[in-house]
Amino acid sequence: MTGSITSDWRTDAVAGRPGGPLVVTEDEGLLDDLLRLCAAAGAVPEVAQGMPARRGSWESAPLVLVGDDCAARLGGAMRREGVVLVGRDQDDPGVWQRAVGIGARNVALLPDGESWLVDRIADAVEGVGSPALTVGVIGGRGGAGASTLACALAVGAARAGRRTMLIDGDPLGGGLDVLLGGEKTEGLRWPAFADSRGRVAGRALEEALPELHALRVLSWDRGDCLAVSSDAMRAVLAAARRRGGAVVVDLPRRLDDAAVEALEQMDVGLLVVPAELRAVAAAHRVASLVGMVLSDLRLVTRAQAGSGLRGEEIANLLGLPLAGELPPEPGLSDALLAGRPPGSGERGPLARFCAEFWARTSADGTGAPA
Repeated sequence: MTGSITSDWRTDAVAGRPGGPLVVTEDEGLLDDLLRLCAAAGAVPEVAQGMPARRGSWESAPLVLVGDDCAARLGGAMRREGVVLVGRDQDDPGVWQRAVGIGARNVALLPDGESWLVDRIADAVEGVGSPALTVGVIGGRGGAGASTLACALAVGAARAGRRTMLIDGDPLGGGLDVLLGGEKTEGLRWPAFADSRGRVAGRALEEALPELHALRVLSWDRGDCLAVSSDAMRAVLAAARRRGGAVVVDLPRRLDDAAVEALEQMDVGLLVVPAELRAVAAAHRVASLVGMVLSDLRLVTRAQAGSGLRGEEIANLLGLPLAGELPPEPGLSDALLAGRPPGSGERGPLARFCAEFWARTSADGTGAPA
């Protein structure tokens, strides 16, 4: 078992992925527990019994987990960051002294410390950088064009060179993979994550999803699964955000527990409202509900022929800052039928709006309205 794990770790490193943690222990029971925790964190460890078997592994591993049984013989090891002493005896006062002896700043005592240790392993393997800017898009009424804008924002972020993930939060929307022309592209959809809870590995999530137009998409399929739990939404969104870049979420107008959880993780919300009186009346209710969860909600208006309502007037009626106005998009229906996603035409109104939005986020980090 140990040999195959070490081989997998080396294959992982050769493939250009981050290496897993180094596990140093001769305690078979402790080793089994640490392998289980590494698997839960989506990490493939290198295992060394007693001393690191590969030259440089102590220095290069993103995290070193030292069993308490091996602490005494590693007292002369080179000091480095990211060493954790792992033991079981909750009542042993000498464990911290042995931790100091190997340069470990943290001690994990199992089983109580399992959750903390899984998070630490996952953070070390994935890297902990700035979380993704997370933007939610919601329609002020049915057919407002929220899904279209969400797709266009994701396409625009990917075009600008951001690592981008598009998450379909509306189980009744038909699937964003269809809107992107990729319903037959291989990869996991929401039903595969419906029972997720705890921590989902960000890299594993990203690699499991369909890749369309240089971005990753978590969409609904056409099956019978029509809801996910708030735990699943929390786990998936947290994993997506840890990858950095941009996360765009197409939100439903019906705020169930999963949708509320998604709103709680948003940095910015965009409410899409056609410029007509009935749409404004409907949007007022949506804005009131969303505003109870999300403090930064902004308005995007869609021009309607013969309406006469301007974006500033609608913003005043709803009491929201105006993020922008979208004129009609020529040829959008034909582009969708041809499998070209919204916002793919760089000179169209959608693409220009998205480029300006992401340019503002690059300038101030929040996407503040102009």
